[in-house]
Amino acid sequence: MGVRKRQMAERLKEEKKQLAIAKLNNCPTSPRKMRLVADLVRGKQVELALAILRFNSKEASRKLEKLLLSAIANWEAKNEDASIEDADLYIKEIRVDGGTMLKRLRPAPQGRAHRIRKRSNHVTMIVESNNNVQS
Repeated sequence: MGVRKRQMAERLKEEKKQLAIAKLNNCPTSPRKMRLVADLVRGKQVELALAILRFNSKEASRKLEKLLLSAIANWEAKNEDASIEDADLYIKEIRVDGGTMLKRLRPAPQGRAHRIRKRSNHVTMIVESNNNVQS
């Protein structure tokens, strides 16, 4: 039983080596605006995703481009012996979750006040290699 457990652990370790994760926390953009851009690059190859983000006019695309470059750098740090060109990297998962909300008050007519919610988000990006290691 110990041998099977060890083999399973080694296989999981190899699978984790193919993944690279990058996170962007408390980005001061509403999650809805960030999801519009994230949906454009979900599941795409890394080179194509970088091109899409570079030429998109939205502000969220600048932040996602920087995050994608960080995920690529994380993958390179994990796989020092492999080259990016041969790895065929793609965006496996990109998740945009709501972050903390800054609550502000804006004056309204007749002495009332309206609440302004300044939203932020958390983005998690997972980059994976398409080339699986043959055992």
